[in-house]
Amino acid sequence: MQFVNLLVLSVKIDGLLLGAELMTIVLFLLYAALGGAVGYAGWSLLELGLPLSVASGAITTAILGQIHLLVTNGHSKRELDERLSAVEKETRESGRRMDVIEARTEAVEETVKHELTERRDALVTEMKQLESLIDRLSRSFEAKLADASANPTVAPQEDAILRDVRDALKDGRVDLHLQPIVSLPQRRVSFYEGFTRLRRPDGSLILPAEFLDAARRANLMGQIDNFTLFRCVQIVRRLAERDRRVGVFCNIAAASLEDTTFFPFFLEFMTENRDLSGSVIFEIRADRFETRSRMMRDNMDKLTALGFRFSIDHAGDLGLDLPRLQSAGVRFVKMNGHNLIDQLRDPMGARPISSINRRVEGEEVSAVFSRYGITMIAEKIEDEASVVEILEYDIPYGQGHVFGAPRPIKASLMEETAPPQEMVQRLSKFG
Repeated sequence: MQFVNLLVLSVKIDGLLLGAELMTIVLFLLYAALGGAVGYAGWSLLELGLPLSVASGAITTAILGQIHLLVTNGHSKRELDERLSAVEKETRESGRRMDVIEARTEAVEETVKHELTERRDALVTEMKQLESLIDRLSRSFEAKLADASANPTVAPQEDAILRDVRDALKDGRVDLHLQPIVSLPQRRVSFYEGFTRLRRPDGSLILPAEFLDAARRANLMGQIDNFTLFRCVQIVRRLAERDRRVGVFCNIAAASLEDTTFFPFFLEFMTENRDLSGSVIFEIRADRFETRSRMMRDNMDKLTALGFRFSIDHAGDLGLDLPRLQSAGVRFVKMNGHNLIDQLRDPMGARPISSINRRVEGEEVSAVFSRYGITMIAEKIEDEASVVEILEYDIPYGQGHVFGAPRPIKASLMEETAPPQEMVQRLSKFG
């Protein structure tokens, strides 16, 4: 805007100057004509002679020219000064207008940023409150289930699901689905997690959401865990033939570690397969680890003495007691990827308990876990954007549908790893 104003004023001034120059030329020609007339009059009327007549004409022309220059210079100088003053005034006014526009623009940008920040913070707060409410409801529901299964006066309900569960265990129709756990950033499969699926005679699956409640009420979790464990061990042996570095996470219910009927059989089987201690990892929920009984601690110690390791999953936050986990044989911690990222980003987020006597930054958390021999795994990673965020914090392993969904093992391998009939009959007696 300032440039355009200056350009217009410059054109106007140039036009005025050009007109002034043309007028000056015309006047000087007039002065020359007057000088010539004076010289001619001196020669013809006064008979001064040609040299004096020419000199008088020239002097007259020069005098008129000087008078013109003196008058014109004074007037032009004043006019030019006025023009320059007008240009400076216009320039200052344009500058002031630009400053006002910039100030208003900055105010609008700041207002928009402030509103966006407030809306984002409000949305994050609402999401956290919703997650907290869902978590509390989930814990309350699980506590009620545990109380119901612990109450000896409550008899198992002989419903259709329970009959399907009993029949599946009796016939050995306990399948294993595997989901890969990959190293980051290479995405090389380093582990698998085993998920239990029961089958009906027609081949349809009984999902955990359907059979877990019935199995707990009927005290059948020990049988299910033993069947699953047997298949995990057989799978590990097959995998070890190709790559001994690949291991399998095998979920085990806290009830199985406290079951005086099934745990001896469980321990006997693992003692026979202690050569696989580096490849079979037992996984339990973080909340059950925190509330474990004395019997559960003792039985975990027996498995640790054989060389087996533990993993805890569904960790609520990073505020874990690392020395305590290390002494209990826990070597892996799984946490929901989105919750993990949120806590690592938050300067005031939860941090693990360790020997470090200062607040740990988000980028240091994974290294602090490794210091205690514990590896972090970000689970439930569903999109590539989450993978990028996890990599920023050097989380060594990831699990989720973006890397691969749980899939059943091949039919041929299912047959090869099926529990022997003797084992099925032995376990069925306990049911």
